[in-house]
Amino acid sequence: MSIALARLPSLDLIRGFVAVGRRMSITLAAQDLCLTQSAVSRQVLALEDMLGARLLVRGHRAIAFTPEGERLFRSADGAIQQLQDVIGAIRVTAASRPVTVTTSIGVAGLWLLPRLGGFLRSHPGIDVRLSATNALADLRFDGLDLAIRYCAPEAAPEGAIRLFGETVAPVAHPSLGLTELNTPERLEGQVLLEFDGEYRPWLQWSEWLASQGWGALKPRGVLRFNQYDQMIQAAIAGQGVALGRLELIGLALADGRLVRCALPRPGPTSASAYWLLRSDATPRAEVEEVVRWILAEAGCGAEG
Repeated sequence: MSIALARLPSLDLIRGFVAVGRRMSITLAAQDLCLTQSAVSRQVLALEDMLGARLLVRGHRAIAFTPEGERLFRSADGAIQQLQDVIGAIRVTAASRPVTVTTSIGVAGLWLLPRLGGFLRSHPGIDVRLSATNALADLRFDGLDLAIRYCAPEAAPEGAIRLFGETVAPVAHPSLGLTELNTPERLEGQVLLEFDGEYRPWLQWSEWLASQGWGALKPRGVLRFNQYDQMIQAAIAGQGVALGRLELIGLALADGRLVRCALPRPGPTSASAYWLLRSDATPRAEVEEVVRWILAEAGCGAEG
């Protein structure tokens, strides 16, 4: 008949007995368990006392099972082996699990991906999976480790880490020669690249032209995009002037693929920022390594 779970002998005692049974030697069992011979002997004796039955016949140079010991070993050895197999498989799965980062398509293409190769070269043992989507995800429900999200400070979730704010200014390929837009005529002959996403005044050409007193300006044309990174790629290709999120396109500005175009007066500003979210307040080590790297790339001296 079965006994209550609370009355089962401890796993340490069962493990010691199984180790002895597999080797039929207390000395070798002690080596397998990284214990002393006396410690293993005490485990077997404690198990015998708990069961009220002898499990081993101890000779001068050998040991053997009693009938009760043989019966227990056959059952316990199989159970311990199953535990070894399952725990080993779980550890392998956990060790090989990639760090999953989700963010918008624009942030992924313009900011994260161009930097990610350097991280992977310096951290060859860490796999990263990037989920680029403009849809908000539930980190825990969707099994994601990290997210980079864009929102106003008051909308940032609890525990979010601020990476950087948002500075917007006109940008263009150097070949267009538009480092200064000091008159409306300089823009009238250009194609304006427009992000046709959610309305945000600081990302709309109509608002920028109004801020300069150029509301009546008629550009040569307007090319609209529903993905921000595609619009920036068009600007890099010299197809027109875009309103650039300078923090996102910092690499393109640094290497000269784009230049900032100065205007006579400031344009619309944004209080929104980019934030790092973690699904777990105490994540595994490889997730923490990715967090430290993202903070360093964003120029954050410390979390917070």
